[in-house]
Amino acid sequence: MATTIGAGRTGSGRFFRQFAAIAVTAGLIASALPSQVEARPRRYAGYMPAYSSIVIDVKSGQTLHAEAADAARFPASITKVMTLYMLFEQIEAGRFSLQSPLRVSAEAASQPPTKLGVRPGSTITVEEAIRGLVTKSANDAAVVIAENIAGDEERFATLMTRRARALGMSRTTFRNASGLPDAEQVTTARDLATLGRAIQDHFPRYWSYFQTYSFSYRGVNHRNHNNLLGRVEGVDGIKTGYTRASGFNLLTSARRGDRQLVAVVLGGRSGGWRDARMRQLLESNFPQAYAGRRTAPMVARATEPEARTPTRIAVAAQVPVPGRRQPVAAPMPITPMAAAVVAAGQTRGGASTGASAAAPVTASAQAQRPVIREETAPAPVVASLAAANSQPATLPGNPNPRPGVLGTLHSSQLTTASVSPRTLQMAAAAPAHPEPIPARRGEWSIQLGAFPTEAAAQATLKEARETSGRQLGSADPYTERVERSGMTLIRARFAGFDRASADAACRVLKNNDYDCMLVRN
Repeated sequence: MATTIGAGRTGSGRFFRQFAAIAVTAGLIASALPSQVEARPRRYAGYMPAYSSIVIDVKSGQTLHAEAADAARFPASITKVMTLYMLFEQIEAGRFSLQSPLRVSAEAASQPPTKLGVRPGSTITVEEAIRGLVTKSANDAAVVIAENIAGDEERFATLMTRRARALGMSRTTFRNASGLPDAEQVTTARDLATLGRAIQDHFPRYWSYFQTYSFSYRGVNHRNHNNLLGRVEGVDGIKTGYTRASGFNLLTSARRGDRQLVAVVLGGRSGGWRDARMRQLLESNFPQAYAGRRTAPMVARATEPEARTPTRIAVAAQVPVPGRRQPVAAPMPITPMAAAVVAAGQTRGGASTGASAAAPVTASAQAQRPVIREETAPAPVVASLAAANSQPATLPGNPNPRPGVLGTLHSSQLTTASVSPRTLQMAAAAPAHPEPIPARRGEWSIQLGAFPTEAAAQATLKEARETSGRQLGSADPYTERVERSGMTLIRARFAGFDRASADAACRVLKNNDYDCMLVRN
């Protein structure tokens, strides 16, 4: 009897072990397949990027799928599609050719990875810059393009926003050319789908660049980050993106027979999950796509929006508040063109493929820069670049004019050739009576983020000091309250640095998985 019972238990144990193995295997397979229920990404460092997606039938213009498609999100490196749109405009206008040399400034060369590694004082061709953005998603090449078109990156970002609004991207605001994190650089899945359609409609002769599999620059071969290209039937572009705050993003174009889709996935929990989700969206929506002659009109090329009443995008409500380290984006007004002015000497940390931080607008710069109440779009920017080189103009009252590669431009030059003249209402740059800012020890401070509560900011400062050791041992932690479009945020900062020590402290913080940016006191 004992032997029989023992044998029975042994057989039972084997059965349960086999059953458990099958269950685990099934669980792993199920977890690898995305579903509507599992549409939200996992938490990363206490932060859960918000998911959204859309699928547009290019032939009919119909929306075949949408999930939080109009909610504010961070574009990450999909921003570079807009940068390329602006460059293609300049090429078509005859201001550049594919072989035109673009000068590289120290500012452009200093951008964080990913990058090509361009050298200050050197040049790269327009075509090299294009391929660098499409394959490597090179931040340095994006800034090179921005500076050679508009003089500096801030002015170029203003032009990007203006062009986005002209295309109908009413909920998109750009603050830089690369997609490096900035709490005010926001978009939506629907707006990015519009951009994906527009760049094909307007520049078909350059569309093949988005199908570049690899690009060699200075002996280094750079592969395209778009893993669906050449692996999923019909996919012919266009761009990936990633930051901690955005999650894994993808803007895709695909053609099968007479059907064509543009699709967007934002906030993926991993690159593999994002790609699998995009495959699923394409497979499920291609059968519904219209196969006849295109009935949808082309995306409008130069029609400016009529409405001037600001519409708020509640970014904080759409993007979950971070647990400790990631700054939260404030609700921001959408205006026909929101000016972007960043104080000179500031740097950004991080990258489109890793930890990073935004280039801040310091409180002092906000208080002193001019408030442009009204502006009529004048002559094209590039036509005035020669004059800007010979005698650079500065913005009146701006304490930190930053000459770009081609000189410092006046606010009256912020336009492009194809934008019709019109009167624009500009967002106020600063409160009428800003609170006095106390003097801080040292020339530089470092900022860890902007948080919804004082307690969250203080906790982050305390944890960062304990984690980073001697680099922050003598620094002065402080918080600073700031009002952004009716929302109060608390900046968490350390003071008491010169430039070298601030750079060193930021490196240590980034190595410990904190966002960090430099601010001149």
